[in-house]
Amino acid sequence: MYKLLLLLVICLSTTLLSAQDNTKFDYCEIVGTSKLLSNKVTVEIDFGQATKFFDDNRYKDENGKVIVFNSMIDAMNYMGKQGWEFVQAYAVTYTNNSNVYHYVLKKKTTDTLEVKTEIK
Repeated sequence: MYKLLLLLVICLSTTLLSAQDNTKFDYCEIVGTSKLLSNKVTVEIDFGQATKFFDDNRYKDENGKVIVFNSMIDAMNYMGKQGWEFVQAYAVTYTNNSNVYHYVLKKKTTDTLEVKTEIK
């Protein structure tokens, strides 16, 4: 009887003491396209939102002017200051030897709408 009670206490304590991580993340992808005849890149931000064909997703300042970054690392440093964390990166090279850089980022959040309006 004692062993059964001890086994029951151990089983209950492990299930009650197991911590669950309920952290939620929002993800975004920044896509950097090299500018023609320049070393700078233009960055678009994709939250997975529905967009129309002619929508402009390039990152803009509060005045609506497109922000041009010196490099993707410059864009990553900017996003890092906004609280975003790096997840993964990859580049796609097209036939004309132009590279398009894709960086996936995440940010801890409780409300998806809050992050989307904060970044825009």
